[in-house]
Amino acid sequence: MNKKWIAIILLLLSLRLSAQDKNHIAKPKLVVGIVVDQMRWDFLYRYYDRYGDNGFKKLLQQGFSCENTFINYTPSHTAPGHAGIYTGSVPSIHGITGNRWVDQFTGRRWYCVEDTSVMPVGGSIKAGKMSPNNLLTTTITDELRLATNFSSKVIGISLKDRGSILPAGHLGKAYWYDDSTGNLITSSFYENSLPGWLQNFNAKKLPASYLSKPWETLYPIQTYTQSLGDNNAYEAKIKDEKAPVFPHYYPADDPGNIRETPLGNTYTLDACKAAIEGENLGKNGTDFLCVSLSATDYIGHAYTSVSVEVEDTYLRLDKDLADFLSYLDKHIGTGNYLLFLTADHGAAYNAVYLKDLKIPGGNQVQKQMVKELNLHLKTKFNRDDLTNIVENRYQIELNRDVIKKLELNETVLKDEIKKWLYTQYSIAYVLDMDHIHDEAVPELIKQKAINGYNRKRSGSLLLLSDPGWYWGYGTTGTAHGTWHPYDTHIPLLWYGWKIPKGKTNRTIHMEDIAGTLAALLRIQVPNGYIGNVITEVIK
Repeated sequence: MNKKWIAIILLLLSLRLSAQDKNHIAKPKLVVGIVVDQMRWDFLYRYYDRYGDNGFKKLLQQGFSCENTFINYTPSHTAPGHAGIYTGSVPSIHGITGNRWVDQFTGRRWYCVEDTSVMPVGGSIKAGKMSPNNLLTTTITDELRLATNFSSKVIGISLKDRGSILPAGHLGKAYWYDDSTGNLITSSFYENSLPGWLQNFNAKKLPASYLSKPWETLYPIQTYTQSLGDNNAYEAKIKDEKAPVFPHYYPADDPGNIRETPLGNTYTLDACKAAIEGENLGKNGTDFLCVSLSATDYIGHAYTSVSVEVEDTYLRLDKDLADFLSYLDKHIGTGNYLLFLTADHGAAYNAVYLKDLKIPGGNQVQKQMVKELNLHLKTKFNRDDLTNIVENRYQIELNRDVIKKLELNETVLKDEIKKWLYTQYSIAYVLDMDHIHDEAVPELIKQKAINGYNRKRSGSLLLLSDPGWYWGYGTTGTAHGTWHPYDTHIPLLWYGWKIPKGKTNRTIHMEDIAGTLAALLRIQVPNGYIGNVITEVIK
């Protein structure tokens, strides 16, 4: 065969391959969703000068940043946040109204991912009886599995059960941390035994290894100028500490302590690498890895959002992210993976700290509030058990069994509760969700209240605190859960496969994330989706 015919054949093959490429829809090999628990948006810039070039800065400079991304419901807590990101919906629809709730028909208290019908796999009963059964809609990860006829793999990993289970949806697999064993576990909802790669990972006993050394600052402590002094009145002491100061020593025989150190994030990303290799993620089609970094939340709650501990945590997380991005470049390939980073909620400044700065604010102890409320109601209705609360829900639950038995007028009772609360606490609004459209409240806040309300799982009275006020347990640390910007303004960074460089300052909502992923992957949106595609991210 002469050179002329060889050239013609090669040209024909080239044209055929080109035609095949035009008929093929390009997709990333792996989607990586990273949720940083309790990350305020401003942390991207508060510590920017101290970040390295290959972590947060790389995502900001080489990816796309949605600078004004907000949570569009209340209350702003971990479970609703993870559900909202992956369903593209709000608690009113997806049903995850809080970390805990009361079934309004049976009166039973539920934990968000509790499932009494399953058994633990690899862990304890307390930690293992969990599944996504309480999630009422599909997730973007479910839709990926359905769209690929289940050829795509979905893996969720987090220290928190809810941080892995809700993102992985109904059709993925989820692994979370069991404090009693120091291992990642799952439940029989997913499989009957831990996969070999996870058994090998657990056998390394990394938590004990990490906890064998004290937590010391990454850099000289005097360089932490974006934080308050190391020993201040707003921080909580961990067990057996005389003062909340560096170095922090954690008993290695209690593996649960890994949650309260930056190494909890390191450990989680270590597990993600093991999953990528053990499950061969990104090797056949498009897979999805859901990562939730929980240590930031535990540390923030304990030490406040302006502590040396929080600053050091984010500087260490920046290094962990740089290492993880480098790992993905090597194992999946630069440009072959699509990554987004966001948060489930933010956090308030410590209320006592604000008061010391002469800024309005305060901390309302929820149990004390309801105790005092019930004592007041006893003077009116001769019962001290007419209301109750569920942890950090900013809702008043009515004891409807008692109300029905006593034949009380519920409207009269609600009016009395509202009148008393307005005179006793720094509450901006007490909303009767059964008559929300009659409430005199700004439309933006009203919509957030409606979005967060599920008739089957929410109390009928919603409390909206004044700015700077929150429900907490004491004078130290911080909390979240309100509609205010410090709790609801979250980061949203896109990076990698087909993501342009840039940023937008227009308002975007958490529920827009799932729709944007669906557009990028060219699959159906989740079945409870109410968001909008972020068109700036789509090339």
